[in-house]
Amino acid sequence: MNITKPVKRILVIKLGAMGDIVQATGPFEAIRSHHLNSHITLLTTNKYVDFAKSGNWFDDVWIDERPTWFDPQGWIKLAKRLHNNNFYRVYDLQTSDRTAIIFFLLRFGKKPEWSGSVYGCSHRHINPSRNLMHTIERQAEQLAIADINNVPAPSFNCIEASSINFDLSKPYVLLVPGGSAHRLNKRWPKNNYAQLAIRLVNKNILPVVIGHKSEEELARYISGLCPESKDLTNKTSMIDIIALARQAAGAVGNDTGPMHVIATSGTPSLAIYSHASDPAICGQRGSNVSIIRQQSLKNLSVDEVEASLQLR
Repeated sequence: MNITKPVKRILVIKLGAMGDIVQATGPFEAIRSHHLNSHITLLTTNKYVDFAKSGNWFDDVWIDERPTWFDPQGWIKLAKRLHNNNFYRVYDLQTSDRTAIIFFLLRFGKKPEWSGSVYGCSHRHINPSRNLMHTIERQAEQLAIADINNVPAPSFNCIEASSINFDLSKPYVLLVPGGSAHRLNKRWPKNNYAQLAIRLVNKNILPVVIGHKSEEELARYISGLCPESKDLTNKTSMIDIIALARQAAGAVGNDTGPMHVIATSGTPSLAIYSHASDPAICGQRGSNVSIIRQQSLKNLSVDEVEASLQLR
């Protein structure tokens, strides 16, 4: 009589932000390879569900409904869902206060193995310098404690994406002038992006501006000075950005999520940094990435950026 062993269930937690999701694709692949015959679920936020489903990393993708601290019913609902799925192991790639609460919720009943940094977990990453490590090296070191030793670089090789809907002439260069609205000192001045766009047009290269809805004003400003530019702000998903990046001649942008997507796609990418963030900890990674950094981006000239921009 053949007895079928129950399939082990694995939970991966990665909630955001965009750049962090991108840099977790190497760990996603490593976890999938290590647990080939397991059922793997990702817990993430709504904005990254389509991206997560487009790869071959997960059997299921859950949306974190983000219950607040004052929503005990929301936390109870999440706890029931977690317990009902009887996870064998959890890979906490977020390592935040929220995931520490999830760890606490799972301690009642059959407690799963847990890879993360929270006190009391079975595979704890205790390196005191973990917050000074680049995200990619930190996650690889964390997974090694759980016997996952071959963590590849971030990659979108398993994702199919097409940019045919945008009808762009080639060659084109992606411009990413936005970034966190709360950290404006991470942004190269919009006038500089506009002047760079004009120079690209003079070389018969189409400037294509991408970004979030909140950054539409930046694109309008650039288009006002460079009418030949193409404005795709608030028109691109992560998968769209991958498709656009694969066909682009190059890209220039601030330290923001879409630049991680573009860099990982293999596009020649120039990421612009100020003193407000450290590329040694959060910098873009890819096969063709350059980083230029100035204490204040007001002092970074268009000449310097143009000279540093590599095109294919």
